[in-house]
Amino acid sequence: MPLTVTFPGKELYDQQSGKFITTKETTVTLEHSLISVSKWESKWKRSYFIKEPMTLEQSIDYIACMCLTKNIDPKIFRTMSREIAKQISDYIADPMTATTIKKRNQRPSREILTSEVIYYWMVNFGIPFDPCQKWHLNRLLTLIEVAAAKESGEQKMPRREMLQQRALLNAQRRAKYNTKG
Repeated sequence: MPLTVTFPGKELYDQQSGKFITTKETTVTLEHSLISVSKWESKWKRSYFIKEPMTLEQSIDYIACMCLTKNIDPKIFRTMSREIAKQISDYIADPMTATTIKKRNQRPSREILTSEVIYYWMVNFGIPFDPCQKWHLNRLLTLIEVAAAKESGEQKMPRREMLQQRALLNAQRRAKYNTKG
């Protein structure tokens, strides 16, 4: 589900040119999706998901990569108020699903998560690119977690318990059919 935000018209000072720039009030539609992350990673050559914080320029550019509205002056993103920044931040953090997954004590993966890894997971689990790559990213990641949990099975029985259960069943069958083996 995309987010619609209106950036107010403002007058800005461009330090590079030494001139004032006026922007018009602009309404844009933003989408936090795998496509947005892919665009951003292509430009910045780093993982969107690493713990190291983004620079202000990288953060503003990610918002530009999220933009679905065509022909937007990129300077408009520099007019962002704190309220708009919070609205966008809340949208990015929203899980966008009712599904919750109980996290077990897992060691963090050493694998660097990138958009290509997520595309690989989609291929591996048979998740179609269209429309899922346009879903809110948190919803897509939840779907991938659900697919991984389902594929790994509903908690495999420990080997010792499985062998005990088989021995019990074999004993019951021997008794029922009055056999020795």
